[in-house]
Amino acid sequence: MSWGFPPKYTSELNISSREKALVLLNDSFNQLNWKVSYIGHNGILAYTKFSFASYGEEITIRFDNDKVIIKSQCIGSQLWDWGRNEKNIRDLVSVCKYLSEKTTEEDVAQKFSDLNSQFSTQEIDTLNAKPQTTKDKFKNVFSLFIPTDGYFITPILLNINIILFVVMCFSGVNALLPDNQSLITWGANFKPVTLEGQWWRLFTCCFLHIGIFHLLMNMYALIYIGILLEPHLGRLRFSSAYLLTGLGASLASLWWNDLVISAGASGAIFGLYGIFGAMLTTNLIEKSARKTLLVSISIFVGYNLLNGLKGGIDNAAHIGGLITGLFVGYAYYPSLKIYTDFKSKILTVSTLAFFLTITGIVFYSYLPHQTTANYSQDEIKIYQEKMKRFANLESMAMEIYQKLNYAKSKEDILKEIQTRSLYYWNENIDLVKEADKLKLPEPLHAKNRKILEYCNLRVASMNLLYKTVDENTDKYKSELEALNIKIQNIVNELTGKK
Repeated sequence: MSWGFPPKYTSELNISSREKALVLLNDSFNQLNWKVSYIGHNGILAYTKFSFASYGEEITIRFDNDKVIIKSQCIGSQLWDWGRNEKNIRDLVSVCKYLSEKTTEEDVAQKFSDLNSQFSTQEIDTLNAKPQTTKDKFKNVFSLFIPTDGYFITPILLNINIILFVVMCFSGVNALLPDNQSLITWGANFKPVTLEGQWWRLFTCCFLHIGIFHLLMNMYALIYIGILLEPHLGRLRFSSAYLLTGLGASLASLWWNDLVISAGASGAIFGLYGIFGAMLTTNLIEKSARKTLLVSISIFVGYNLLNGLKGGIDNAAHIGGLITGLFVGYAYYPSLKIYTDFKSKILTVSTLAFFLTITGIVFYSYLPHQTTANYSQDEIKIYQEKMKRFANLESMAMEIYQKLNYAKSKEDILKEIQTRSLYYWNENIDLVKEADKLKLPEPLHAKNRKILEYCNLRVASMNLLYKTVDENTDKYKSELEALNIKIQNIVNELTGKK
């Protein structure tokens, strides 16, 4: 099994004649039903057939004196190939050996003459083609973070995201699950704050992450799409694409969400996938690779959008970034057709930046009249602090279930229920009532009512548990189960889970 960026497997074979090797390899590709994209004196480029077992792999044949170097590498976004690349090479070599025994020198001469008539045109096309990939430049994991030709902006974006996260953690922010106030302080997109004049949050949120796992998942996705897309777009278009699609994602989040704290590069990354998806519907990408690449990014996009439906994920930003990316991708098309025309590149980027900026300004100016008139930023911050206190009290109240395992007597259990769990749940009831007196948007008042109902159910549950232990009976079991179902339903509703 191979793994990497992307997973690949390489093998070498000794050859007596380059002409014979080209003929046998070409016949082997046809026998295996693999699509030959390019064949020339310097080698062959082909793609395996797409199947349920594979996204499809790219097979590269290169000649080095009396050796032929065969490489199979994944095109999709997988980290592991589960032995598929090695199997491809074994199959190719096996078919080659079989055909070698049946092919005469006269057959080789005739077939090579037929192939030779195709070489000149194909090699000219290949030499003039725009860069297709930077995958061969990565010798190890560390090289992914070093700018190089064709892969310059992606590592810079990676480093900015990672450095910002490290600085946040050193400042005291929780690395696993940052609290809401920390995210807002460091530049998250939050409607009540962003629309109070802090427009820069539309961009800063694209570099901010909600925990180490959120960062790692987004950086992997950024590496993959950066490797594929940046060589096509170049530095200016790629960096502009990240910011423009990030802006589109942030605006979509503002429009859809009232009180969601949005952070992460995923909106911009969805935008980059949207751009690449748009390009795959044109002739800008090598034809044989389009289906494999389109399936690969469709699976990524589809899975993440469906995953976003379970709650706790800003799908509005994902969809906004994706749609903006499709728009930007098609807008880039004319300048990508004439790749080296600097004026066309500048004109395209400038026009897009102007259009999206004006759209953003109009959008940004319109929303405050509907969203910030009834509450203030200061009271929102006070509310967030009270909810942070609520979470701490809730955590202490829930410790009762751990204490039950270590309590030595019935009296100890009853004492823990009375002086710990019930005490902290009643404290939280008072806290929520106090928080609800603040000048808040209606969705928060509705949320407070649900939280208060949740706390009252917890109190009722603890009272029944107290009776169960005190009376040493199970007659309250069905009532406890019913209360727990109600509690779980409210928790699901508050967290957005279905």
